[in-house]
Amino acid sequence: MLTGNDTLRLIPHPKAVNQAISTKNLDAGSLILSTPSIAAVLLATQKSRRCDACFRLPADGTSLRRCTGCGSYWYCDVDCQTKQWHAHHKRICKNYTKFTASPAFQSLQVHEKTDSLLLSHLLAHLSLLPTPYAPEDSSPLSILLSLLPSPVPDVSIPPVCPISPAPLPDLVRILYTRFGNNNFAIHSHLTTIGHGVFPLASRLFNHSCVPNAAARYSLSPSHGVGMEVVAIRDIPSGEQICIPYLDPAMTQSRHQIFELTYGFRCDCSSCLYIRSLGTLPELPTEPTELDDLGRQLREFVGIKDALLLAPTLPTKSLESTPSSLHAVFHEAYMSSLSETFSRCSHDGEYDIALDTGITLLALYILIYPSNYPQIGMHLLELAKTQSNAGIVSPNLSTAEKRSRVREQTRVYLSLACFILQIYGPEGDDVGPLQEIKILEDLLIEEVAVDT
Repeated sequence: MLTGNDTLRLIPHPKAVNQAISTKNLDAGSLILSTPSIAAVLLATQKSRRCDACFRLPADGTSLRRCTGCGSYWYCDVDCQTKQWHAHHKRICKNYTKFTASPAFQSLQVHEKTDSLLLSHLLAHLSLLPTPYAPEDSSPLSILLSLLPSPVPDVSIPPVCPISPAPLPDLVRILYTRFGNNNFAIHSHLTTIGHGVFPLASRLFNHSCVPNAAARYSLSPSHGVGMEVVAIRDIPSGEQICIPYLDPAMTQSRHQIFELTYGFRCDCSSCLYIRSLGTLPELPTEPTELDDLGRQLREFVGIKDALLLAPTLPTKSLESTPSSLHAVFHEAYMSSLSETFSRCSHDGEYDIALDTGITLLALYILIYPSNYPQIGMHLLELAKTQSNAGIVSPNLSTAEKRSRVREQTRVYLSLACFILQIYGPEGDDVGPLQEIKILEDLLIEEVAVDT
């Protein structure tokens, strides 16, 4: 049993080092693990927009405070700045600006720069620990060093910000070889805002493309950036708890990434099925053929006439997909649907957006496991699009027609709320659950106007 956690038990795994087993029946939405990051860094695109300590956006009417030492870190307030100063910033503040302007750092790729700064944060933090590392303890560092290293031989170590005393080169290499296959993308409302090192989560949870759990992130002024692993479906006692290391929608590229980055071959039911298909049939290029493919996909999943009026989402096993639909597993197909839906929703081409969006929903239902958070977010976007379409449509001249549009919007909102409540609030304070409440209130106001 894990110390302080009566939900999980760690036992041997035939291929991985261990597996985390549930010790009790867990309901969907149950919190399985809460763990802090040992180091975290914002993406470059988020710098000066978010607090470097807790990753929060500034409160309304306030602005972030800039570090007067390096001029490159921003904080909510003195408390956040003080916490990060003592956590690691005091070790890198003086040298940070010169380091990030150096040719060695500037020559790095964007993801390499993120790794360089994350590694610098980690090394600076370790240099400030009051006691040295002991191999037998259960500290985050000990857990991190126990993780499997990257399978890539002779991995290139990025430069790090100078720290005094300088870390041992062997320690730098050992730590960095645990980065690529163990770090996590930190997101708010499923949008990546940074990267972090969460040793305990890396140690406990193996991967599955049909996971029964997912990670969400909390941004707290008192506790910084934390990870919470939640059950996305009911989990019986004795079942292994798995999370996704990659987006399950990466149906074609994930196999190579698993082998090159993580050093394993995924044998989940989804991967076994996709591999069994061999070379996928070519995607149609003619618009009429693509439209027909989308129609067949919707009908197979159980969504007819590009509408979804049922109170629950249909379910369909991936393995039951007929050969005539195997082309939908091209990653380019989902990307094309997603881009078209987003563009047409933004440009006001709502008929196209709704038709494409419901086809994308059918593909999500087929590829993602039930209650996967991306399905909930997409349902919310469908609700927004349907609501906007109802506002501008010239065909909604009667209360009866407007009522049908509201009912469709209400169905999307209900389904989105069900999934996103299981996943729970994540990241920034104002999120999708609040957006759902606002849209529901608007629907009530519209009904009052019509009556």
